[in-house]
Amino acid sequence: MNILLLIAALIIILAGAEAFTNALEHLGDRMGISEGVTGSIFAAVGTALPEAMVPIVAVFAAASGKPAHLGEEVGVGAILGAPMMLSTLTMFLMAVFVSPQRGWGGTLQPESSGLRRDLSWFLAAFGISCIALFVPHQITLARVSIALILIVLYFLYVLSTLRASAALVAEGHGTEAGHALYLSKTGLPVQMPVILLQLMIGLGMIVFGASLFVDGIEGMSSWLGISALILSLLVVPIATELPEKINSILWIRRGKDTLAFGNITGALVFQGSLLPAIGVLLTPWNPSFAVLLGAGLTLLAGGYTFLLVMRGVTLRPYHFVVNGFCYATYFLTLT
Repeated sequence: MNILLLIAALIIILAGAEAFTNALEHLGDRMGISEGVTGSIFAAVGTALPEAMVPIVAVFAAASGKPAHLGEEVGVGAILGAPMMLSTLTMFLMAVFVSPQRGWGGTLQPESSGLRRDLSWFLAAFGISCIALFVPHQITLARVSIALILIVLYFLYVLSTLRASAALVAEGHGTEAGHALYLSKTGLPVQMPVILLQLMIGLGMIVFGASLFVDGIEGMSSWLGISALILSLLVVPIATELPEKINSILWIRRGKDTLAFGNITGALVFQGSLLPAIGVLLTPWNPSFAVLLGAGLTLLAGGYTFLLVMRGVTLRPYHFVVNGFCYATYFLTLT
């Protein structure tokens, strides 16, 4: 029964992601914004909602009569597990799915300034989040200050991305819709209300499918004997990161490299700043072997990708084998 639930959830997520990306392209095209804004802000925040809800629900569930340590473990694991999954496995899978088209030595051509901006903001915010692991929970002022810094960093990042949009559109990096709006095939006009309706339908399907997927995994995991922290670090992000994986795979296979990368790196900034702010404020946010290993590999994979971009290296699918190796190391160590 759980397997059927997982299959149904995957189908719903796939259909939702297809509708979401299609509507998002039309929204960006209609608004005249760059692919960087569309991918790094609109797509990244929209598809980050499922995994954002997991730690929030887990943390607040601890205050509603459920065992506090379980809510805290799932919350911390989901918050730190999401960036780890995006920077390692998701980057690698994107390379795997584009390699049949372009070869492992083929070129990937995302807009470099946006990619560099996203990765630098992520590394700064996530680095601060990692430092906070060593700040005692009792030092309330320090914890609150760090959380506020992380929140401010994200909004400064959004302003920076929006400010760069006009110049990128002028340089030919504007968002273009590659296919007709799906709802237009029902006779509805391609107007903003219809685009927003399809966007909400797609996002709703993604969130619903991700929720079903998490339920299915939780049902299958009971016989594995895995702790709540390890489960949330390894299993929950696989389910909740599916929207980012699928959207980016769809875009990169269509040659929309900037949207594909921006969807991932923009989500990294969101999940490396706003979600850790919740963890710093509402959980003990303590270091443990699993947490430190995941955080270290996340910084390694993110720093490696950032170094490639900073050096002006032409990105190729084989470069992201390193990211996949980081995830494999993490998975094998914890299992």
